[in-house]
Amino acid sequence: MTEQPILVLGATGTTGRRVAARLAARGHVVRGASRHGVVRFDWSDAGTWRPALAGVRSVYLMAPHELPVEPAFVREAVGQGVRRLVLLSSRAVEEMGDERLLAAESTVRESGVEWTVVRADWFNQNFDEGFFRPAIEAGELAVPVGDTRQGFVDADDIAAVAVAALTEAGHEGKTYEVTGPRGLTFGEALDIIGEASGRRLTFRGSADEYRAQQAALGMPEEQTEQEVIAYRQLTGLGHPGGARQKVEPTTDTVATVTGRPPIDFADYAARVWTGVR
Repeated sequence: MTEQPILVLGATGTTGRRVAARLAARGHVVRGASRHGVVRFDWSDAGTWRPALAGVRSVYLMAPHELPVEPAFVREAVGQGVRRLVLLSSRAVEEMGDERLLAAESTVRESGVEWTVVRADWFNQNFDEGFFRPAIEAGELAVPVGDTRQGFVDADDIAAVAVAALTEAGHEGKTYEVTGPRGLTFGEALDIIGEASGRRLTFRGSADEYRAQQAALGMPEEQTEQEVIAYRQLTGLGHPGGARQKVEPTTDTVATVTGRPPIDFADYAARVWTGVR
């Protein structure tokens, strides 16, 4: 019998394309879907959902930053015979009050089928493929987290955990917090990228510096203030006594799930940024 395909949403994105490639390398039938791909999928167009789901047994589930994971899509998936959902979420969603992702997690947990939630820390690839790239090219990045340590994680490690959850037994009903091997401040991360690339990079960690950066980018003031509040919740700076962030910087999830250590940020920087000016 022909294997049922695995649907990968966001298949042209940072994690989606890596998940699709890993699945294909393992010999699985992959149906990569995106707004402009061969298999078209659009969260805002329910007419694209049913064709993408036809005959699928498992789904890598993620939505672009500004969009919710529609419960109607999950109901459609289960109704069409999907039996496993792996959701890409984010660490510290409770601390940051991310209602969009909290709702998505609730939706998959209540779906009635096997589920795994992958809560990833800051992607390494945010610096070269994502929203930090313009700031890196300009030589200065502002994020209002001060010297709080983050568990920067490589997208290849996120994909490896997701593929295991999609294809192996024993991951059902699990919420995995996925990080790199060590906690780094943003300043330390920029120093590592600077060393690899030969760039002189500056990190600005205060709320006022972040406000100035976002204003220069033309971002709405109200949105910026909401983001500042969320960052304060992440770091714990908005709590009485100025308590630091409540989550530990790193976990052993990658090693436990994949059987190998996670990729170090310095190795990422050497691979991606060496000689890039």
